[in-house]
Amino acid sequence: MAEEEPLLPDAPPPAPPPAERWRDGAAFWLLGLCNNLPYVVMLSAARDLLQPPTARPGQPPGSNGSAFDCNPQSTGAVLLADILPTLLIKLAAPFVIHLLPYKGGSGQRGLGAGGGDVPGTGLPIPPAGLSLPHAVLPGLLLPHITLLSYFFLLGPPPCPTALPHGGGLTAGERWQVAKAALPQAAPLAVVYFAEYFINQGLLELLYFPDAALTHNEQYRWYQLIYQGGVFLARSSVRCLRCRRVGLLALLQVLNAALLLAAVPGRFLPGFGAACALVLGEGLVGGGAYGSGFSNVAEQAAPWGRALAVAVAALGDTVGVALAGGAAVGIHRLFCGA
Repeated sequence: MAEEEPLLPDAPPPAPPPAERWRDGAAFWLLGLCNNLPYVVMLSAARDLLQPPTARPGQPPGSNGSAFDCNPQSTGAVLLADILPTLLIKLAAPFVIHLLPYKGGSGQRGLGAGGGDVPGTGLPIPPAGLSLPHAVLPGLLLPHITLLSYFFLLGPPPCPTALPHGGGLTAGERWQVAKAALPQAAPLAVVYFAEYFINQGLLELLYFPDAALTHNEQYRWYQLIYQGGVFLARSSVRCLRCRRVGLLALLQVLNAALLLAAVPGRFLPGFGAACALVLGEGLVGGGAYGSGFSNVAEQAAPWGRALAVAVAALGDTVGVALAGGAAVGIHRLFCGA
């Protein structure tokens, strides 16, 4: 019996049957949804979570009496608590990712993550008189759905003999893959630094006392509008894709600079104008995410695609972590705490 010819290094692995593709697609969609939903819930509720229940006489709860109606702690603290464990995992991932092979599903995971954005921020006001802690209690089910999706819905990995390179890469090959992914990872880091500096550093300070909404409600609406823009941009990446993510990074930095000037300058005409800028921020951020990862997946050889995506993902997480630190710093600058 003739031996099967080995796959060439650049040849893609055999496509699984349609039934397996649908099953794996559903599993990756659920994994992305459950991964992103708790993250955006915590960030959207950050100002509520950090607000102490009591205040000084004559001050609203949590206010320190400053012109920015500051909480004692920056919402960047919640961001750091969310992102630092992720950063540690992603730093280790390039060294162990080859031990966790999968058959695909990056697109479904991206859609699931994007789909988790809007439900996570879809409650700018807790429903039916529920307090915020009670409104987020259903999120306790998400880790269980993650485990069930991974262990029971996601199909088994392909046999190592069916994988190009036998599923392993040399140190030199890993470096080549990582170096090739850096032109996409670096601008993603800039985009994510700028947008999370906006979201957790500036938006809690961008308060309009004359608006019909309270400060906490304004903050939650900012987060909802931002995530809506992200969802729209990620969902349309097949139609509107940017090959030069650096241009989107420049746009996001300019948006951050404008909003940074608007906090002390108070030149925005009102809450609606701020929401328009936040929507633009979400569109740019979602477009950079979808385009960046699509570019990485397209440019990387099939045998190095998982590692290339891990490097790009590390880039955006580094940007988010740095933004958390900058958000804490800007809070201290403006709030004097």
